[in-house]
Formats: sequence, C-alpha cells, structure tokens
Amino acid sequence: MAETPVVEVSELGKTVDNGGSPLTILQDISFSVMPGETVAIVGASGSGKSTLLGLLAGLDLPSAGAVRLDGADLGGLDEDARAQLRGRLLGFVFQSFQLLPSLNALENVMLPLELAGAPAAGGTARDWLGRVGLGERLRHYPKHLSGGEQQRVALARAFAPDPRLVLADEPTGNLDAATGRQIIDLMFDLNARQGTTLILVTHDEAIAARCGRVLRLRSGRLATD
Repeated sequence: MAETPVVEVSELGKTVDNGGSPLTILQDISFSVMPGETVAIVGASGSGKSTLLGLLAGLDLPSAGAVRLDGADLGGLDEDARAQLRGRLLGFVFQSFQLLPSLNALENVMLPLELAGAPAAGGTARDWLGRVGLGERLRHYPKHLSGGEQQRVALARAFAPDPRLVLADEPTGNLDAATGRQIIDLMFDLNARQGTTLILVTHDEAIAARCGRVLRLRSGRLATD
C-alpha cells in the first residue's frame, strides 16, 4: 500500500484585498511531502514563505487550491476541526518563540501535552527540557531566559507531543549567529531522533542546504521543487 503524504498541496493560491484591488501572494503552488522528509522553503522577503506555512498549518485558508494534512482536506474542515488536527499532528517553532510569559518553562512545554490529553504531561515535559539542556531551568519564566534558552523551550514544546510534522518559521531569526547554529543543530538532531517530518522556512541558504529538499519561492510561485 502506498504511503500517504504528510502534506499534499494542489494548485494553491492566496489573494488578498489591497485597498480595493486584489494582491496575489501565492499562485499555483503544488508539492507533496512524505513522512520523514526535511524540506526547506526559501525565498526573498515578501515571496510568500510565511503565508505558505500558515496555509499548511490551516491557520489561514487559500483562495484557490487545496492543502491536505495526513490525507485530510483542510478546506473541508471548520476552524475547530482544523485546530484539533493541528493539536494531533503539528508542532510549531516560531522566530519570536511564542512562549506564554505567565507560564514557566515546564508549564509552557506541558501545555500542548495537557491540551492533547497526554498522560504524565509533567514527566514528559521535564524529560524534554532535559533533552534540550534546560533541566535546571524548569521553573524559570521566559523573561528570565536568554533568546537561545527560550528557543530551546520552544523546541521542547514542539517535539514533546510526538507530532508527525514540525513547522519552523525562521527559527534562528531572533538569535545571534553562534546561538542560531546551536539551535539548528539541536533541531535537526531532535528531528532525526524522532523521525519527524520537518518543513522549515528560512532565508539562510546554509540551513536550507541541510534539508533533504529545497522549495524556492519567487514572486509567489514555486521556482524549484
């Protein structure tokens, strides 16, 4: 039996209103990503990279075409169903970390586990914070953590629920070069150990080259698959 793609994108387009005239952000995008693949999405600023990632996650809906996650057509699901699918399938790593400031490191990692009804969320979160080198920072709040430490918490949060797919949007964008290299090394190591599918948006060609495949966006179109 043929394996189902984790992500399948067909003739995807996104157009928004730009002061009364349509602005096309993405046009005629088609590709699929199989389980275990690592894929980089690259392109100049304004080429549609982050918009595409949001469509893949079902955080936004396309103007044309379709996105399927694990065989489910996102356009056929309501907002609640898309959220449930995200909770079951996806982990996220953002440029700006997106940690909840009122929760400490342990609580930030526990949150998606608790929302998914995972047993022993506290123990799993402690284990993952240990894996990313923050076993001594469990009770620290984001404001007391460096940028690199916050992104380590974000990595633990993304991988702890054992998602099928991790989406990363410029994960080193707010970090200095040395810290960024450490975070990328850690992310690829965690991904390989877990056998997760990874789709990474980056402007850094060196990071993109570490992925198994590069999708290049130019003016909202897919230039290379």
